[in-house]
Amino acid sequence: MAEHDDDGHGNSVAAWVMVGVLLVASAVMSVAVVLPSIPLFIGGVVLAVVGLVAGKVLALAGYGVDGAISRSDTNIS
Repeated sequence: MAEHDDDGHGNSVAAWVMVGVLLVASAVMSVAVVLPSIPLFIGGVVLAVVGLVAGKVLALAGYGVDGAISRSDTNIS
C-alpha cells in the first residue's frame, strides 16, 4: 500500500467547527421541511451562513490546517 503524506487532511478546529454548525443547520432546515415552517427554514439558512463564516474566520485566525496555532499544537519529533 502506498504511503500518503496527508498530515492535516482537513482535521483542524476550523473544519470541525464549520462542519458541526453546518450539520446542526441542515438538521434545523430538515425539521422545517417536515413541519412546514418558513421562519425555521430561514433560521437554518442563517445558521449555515454563520457556520461558513465561522470556519473561514477561524482558518484566518490560525486554526486551519496550515495555521500557526494548529502547527504549534503538533508534537512531531
